[in-house]
Amino acid sequence: MPLIGTSQEAYWQQEVNYKMQVDVDVERHQLNGNQTLLYTNNSPDTLHEIYYHLYFNAFKPDGMMDIRSRSILDPDDRVLDRISKLNNDEIGYHIITNLSQDGTDLSYNVEYTILEVELAHPILPGGRTELSLNFKSQIPVQIRRSGRDNKEGISYSMAQWYPKIAAYDSRGWHANPYIAREFYAPWGQFDVSITINKNYIIAASGILENNNEIGYGYQDDLSIDPKHNEEKLTWHFINEKAHDFMWAADPDYIHETVQVPNGPKLHFFYQQSHATRHWKKLPEILITAFRYMNTHFGTYPYNDFYVIQGGDGGMEYPMSTLITGHRDLVSLVGVAVHEALHSWYQGVLATDESYYHWMDEGYTTYASSLTMDYLMGVDNDQSNAKNYINYYSLVTSGQEEPMSTHADYFETNFAYKRAAYSKGAVSLSQLGYLVGDDCLKKILLNYFDQWKFKHPNMNDFIRVAEKTSSMELDWYYDYWIHSIKTIDYAIQEVQSIEQSTIIKLQRIKPIPMPIDLIINLKDGTKKCYYIPLGIMRGYKKPENAMPREIMRDWHWTHPNYNLMIEVNLDNIKSIEIDPSRRMADIDRSNNSYLNK
Repeated sequence: MPLIGTSQEAYWQQEVNYKMQVDVDVERHQLNGNQTLLYTNNSPDTLHEIYYHLYFNAFKPDGMMDIRSRSILDPDDRVLDRISKLNNDEIGYHIITNLSQDGTDLSYNVEYTILEVELAHPILPGGRTELSLNFKSQIPVQIRRSGRDNKEGISYSMAQWYPKIAAYDSRGWHANPYIAREFYAPWGQFDVSITINKNYIIAASGILENNNEIGYGYQDDLSIDPKHNEEKLTWHFINEKAHDFMWAADPDYIHETVQVPNGPKLHFFYQQSHATRHWKKLPEILITAFRYMNTHFGTYPYNDFYVIQGGDGGMEYPMSTLITGHRDLVSLVGVAVHEALHSWYQGVLATDESYYHWMDEGYTTYASSLTMDYLMGVDNDQSNAKNYINYYSLVTSGQEEPMSTHADYFETNFAYKRAAYSKGAVSLSQLGYLVGDDCLKKILLNYFDQWKFKHPNMNDFIRVAEKTSSMELDWYYDYWIHSIKTIDYAIQEVQSIEQSTIIKLQRIKPIPMPIDLIINLKDGTKKCYYIPLGIMRGYKKPENAMPREIMRDWHWTHPNYNLMIEVNLDNIKSIEIDPSRRMADIDRSNNSYLNK
């Protein structure tokens, strides 16, 4: 049996409490804001400096995001060289007009998208401080995630729009400059007031507190009186447990709601047109999806979820998503389901996406594949087959990098996407091969229940998987995450010895695996043989009604294994390694033997 311990035994996390008021100038696409941040240092460290993210600063010519996009081998086609061509009234920026700590002015420096701040007095372990700042911002033209006037005509997609405190954890500060990849931030409360022209409707990742003052703001039948266009309203939102706050605004939004039984109320904000006609079908479909997701991946912990037309594709935020809406029905459902599932793996679990991008994107992709098959009525044990194909294309491309690579540091977008999304999804599907799919379902539920709102890392997931399965699994992640080594097993030779048969197996590539081997007999029956991997210190339960024989261990140091079975070769029709195809064997041509 494995030695079962606990991860992050001295667990702690920082806590933030934001209060922000912003006034939007829709003529100049600018805003003035003030922010008060109550910061609690739950770490064992004394903090002498802090860092904020100023994401809008990325949208300037010759900045890091611009240069990265123009120099990477395969730039995102949403970015390309667009930033380099922005005019002064199209760029983004944050200007900090003052910053203080508990009433004392602070000195600071702006380095691209990072605000570097020297504290007036240190924040001791267990200490709390109040940080206040005023800022002026210009909202950039929509290029990547955030901005104004997206390609579908949504006025404002306000993601990563405010000075946001950087994450501090057991590895220190995470003040990564923004080049369009992933995010990581501490948990806390958001109290946000947004003042904007009265003809705009706002959707946000929080609960609207002043619906009565807004009047028509969250009614299903929204009618705008043009004479009010120059007047303003203040929308007041609160989210009591989140690590970010997003909002979007447009004069033409309509708002529809539907209630998931024993689940959240779903809100839909979109422009009504022929191009968005499929949105009418989306609420009922997402009811079914949320019920499935709650059962299989953990209970969604909020009372509301917002699906908002905007952005540049699909992007997840606490309690919400921004998605482009001019799609056919399958595409619309697919992106809505994928982004909704991010509420589990990013919105609620909130791993550090920069280092564990595959735990967010990959796990979300895996769960999306299962959910979409369920919605389409497909009883398919190959739900993630496409992710395996994408992974194999990564292997053969010669561009693969270890999944442990920081998200920003991948040399190509291709390698990043294939690693984070496809290989990350395969990491779960293949875990089902190791421990059994029923056990994998329990692992995912236990993981969510034990680590929601706690920023789990890779080792936290491994420990949940080991405790649930009673197996040792660190070796698997050592290979799969920290290397680009591959799997290839082969049936090398089959020999008859009197009334028995010897099957000579070979491990060609370095990654070791337990082996499911199926023999199809000429009389139509099957025999199943299971070869455990010694370093797992256990083996999965039978996954079907077929009788199974457990053979001696195959040690990872041994490239060859001779399996002797008491079956006459003349009675054998075929032999196959892993007919479930959950083992990511890069060459399946040598996995089968046909007795001619």
